[in-house]
Amino acid sequence: MRLMFASDIHGSAYYCEKLMECYEKEQPEKLILLGDLLYHGPRNDLPKDYNPKEVIRMLNEKKNEILCVRGNCEAEVDQMVLEFSVMSDSLLLYVDGITIFATHGHLFNEEKLPPISDKDILIHGHTHVQAIRKMEQGMYLNPGSVSIPKEGNKNSYMIYENGTFLIKSLDGEVIREWSVKRISKVL
Repeated sequence: MRLMFASDIHGSAYYCEKLMECYEKEQPEKLILLGDLLYHGPRNDLPKDYNPKEVIRMLNEKKNEILCVRGNCEAEVDQMVLEFSVMSDSLLLYVDGITIFATHGHLFNEEKLPPISDKDILIHGHTHVQAIRKMEQGMYLNPGSVSIPKEGNKNSYMIYENGTFLIKSLDGEVIREWSVKRISKVL
């Protein structure tokens, strides 16, 4: 199974369009959005081409291919305009024998772990910083931010296929890679 993870679009039509171009090239079975889709939030500057209505249009076109969790910038009004569920705080995926706990990161994160085992994976956005690292309990992965990357990161997303996770820039460059089979080797 091929999955695409992306987070923190923050209403940028420019970067959402770039993400949709990557989505068409990658051809995943599902696009898993980790929240903060439409609003830029009070701590962030306006992202490039801030246009939530255009982001709504682009995402609604893929409504049957999207799984999504609520970010700290989502509100009930967002659910009124988006044609796929955006109000769940977490999503459990069981793929290729791997349990993935997907969330935005403001409720569950490395400091406040969800109930996961040492073999499970926590994936969240929220920090806008790419990450692949072993935690005390399980692995932590973060695809970074589509529109407002921080700490020198590039605008990015993540692909999962056959036990391997790739964090990629919106230009298609592989930034980080991790295989479930190589638990001890984290790039």
